[in-house]
Amino acid sequence: MPSSCSSPRYDRLDALRGAAIVWMAAFHFCFDLAFFKRIEADFYRDPFWTRQRMLIVSLFLLCAGLSQAVAQAQGLGWQRFWRRWGQVAGCALLVSLGSALMFPNSWISFGVLHGLAVMLLILRWLGPRLGQGALLALGAVALAMPRLVQHAFFDSRWTNWTGLVTAKPITEDYVPLLPWLGLMLWGFVLGRWLLAARPAWLQGALAAPLRPLAVLGRWSLSFYMLHQPVLIGLLTAWTATTMPR
Repeated sequence: MPSSCSSPRYDRLDALRGAAIVWMAAFHFCFDLAFFKRIEADFYRDPFWTRQRMLIVSLFLLCAGLSQAVAQAQGLGWQRFWRRWGQVAGCALLVSLGSALMFPNSWISFGVLHGLAVMLLILRWLGPRLGQGALLALGAVALAMPRLVQHAFFDSRWTNWTGLVTAKPITEDYVPLLPWLGLMLWGFVLGRWLLAARPAWLQGALAAPLRPLAVLGRWSLSFYMLHQPVLIGLLTAWTATTMPR
């Protein structure tokens, strides 16, 4: 949902988020085509697809960190924060329920929205309290931790949200706290630096062809929740009408 706050929009940041949304939708459309056996593709092992997923999630979390830097610079109050956080957490729960119906053996217990909800809480608390150097260092530690610390204790659905697993769990989406928190922290650091040293990079005008991306970026959560049901519904109808009788 777009913000009702009178604070100015950062169109370039919104457009970057919108670009991530378009990339994600294209990725999911291809995934759905494979699920409906319209194309042959291995989204779980083929580096072409697994790297795309990694880059898409990275871009989303970078944008989330940038957005939190802007929100804190604008004095985002706790009431607005909790309202937005409740939307993210509620949508994460819906994703879990929906995925359990469609993928009962690989449902999503801690995907991108679950991770984002936890990371927002951490960043909301850490952001105003730590300087740039400390946040950069903490981000580096978060990025390195899953390679340094792994234990079978963290392999269950109740503990794999940490990211310290010995093997990737069987699930349709998995964005654990570690290492992804590190990227969001670095996005926050980058956002604070840009606001202080290069504000025009975020606030500058957009070329006309890019403005729809900014609009889309303002509705990113709504689009995220709606695009898959729409795509799956369309492909289901297509499959039903093209099946041999």
